[in-house]
Amino acid sequence: MEIYQLRSFVAVAEAGHLTRAAEKLHLSQPAVSAQIKALEDELELALFERTSSGMVLTPAGERLLADAEKVLAAAQAMRNEAKALKGEVAGKVRVGTMSDPGFIRVGEFLNTTVERYPLLQVELHHEITGAAFAKVRDGELDASFYYGDLEHPGVGKLRLRGSTYRVAAPAAWKRRVADADWSEIALQPWIITPSISTHHKLVRALFDKHGIEPTKVVEADQESVISNLVVSGVGLSLIREELALEKQAAGQVCLWRDVRLESTLWFIYLLARKDDPVIRALLGVLRDTWKLAEQPARENGRHG
Repeated sequence: MEIYQLRSFVAVAEAGHLTRAAEKLHLSQPAVSAQIKALEDELELALFERTSSGMVLTPAGERLLADAEKVLAAAQAMRNEAKALKGEVAGKVRVGTMSDPGFIRVGEFLNTTVERYPLLQVELHHEITGAAFAKVRDGELDASFYYGDLEHPGVGKLRLRGSTYRVAAPAAWKRRVADADWSEIALQPWIITPSISTHHKLVRALFDKHGIEPTKVVEADQESVISNLVVSGVGLSLIREELALEKQAAGQVCLWRDVRLESTLWFIYLLARKDDPVIRALLGVLRDTWKLAEQPARENGRHG
């Protein structure tokens, strides 16, 4: 099989349509169709079902798509290495982001990367922590910001900073929660993120420690949305301490007790790619952005 066939396979899978995939690849529709057919003939498997509305992956196609993406990523990494040998860092890199952009310093990170490596195209993808980890592990993202406990034999990490979370309630609830115990707090509406996120795990750990669980849950998927919902009077949640103190000073929230939960912000990547010039370039930018000393490629921790 050929790289260009795999590229067409992935493009059609993403677009769900031959014509749109052909436009993206700057090829004719018959050419893309012929490449897909040649790949299917070689694999002796149907990768797509042709429907009136487009192209749908077969179960076999779904299973092979991830492998095709990994092959293309490996080929791109080899091209990047060749350019690095000529003194260049170039190509496309997909980086997961999360939380508040200012908290993870994504603006400084991107500006420095563009300035130092003008041939490197950075794609930012906003993710929930659990999804970001899975996509880095499976090669869908080249790297990502991530917070929480982490241990995986195939994932490298760079520690950026620690962070503390506080229990915040709407300012109007100050009397309601002032003398509340854990059982009473659990009866109040809680705003948490989906189960694959670190924020969710922090909330669960908070209640598991006391053998109870929140009974009313409102789900939100972004930190800014969560803090806005707390301010708006929807419920309680965990909010980063610096943000919680700022909103408390503005009279928008009140803090319940002196409860603190600790977490860590990381930058993660496939450990097998630690010598990839693109990954090395990003780690170098982050060390300078965060003024970090050189760290080992991987530190001990727990995956949460």
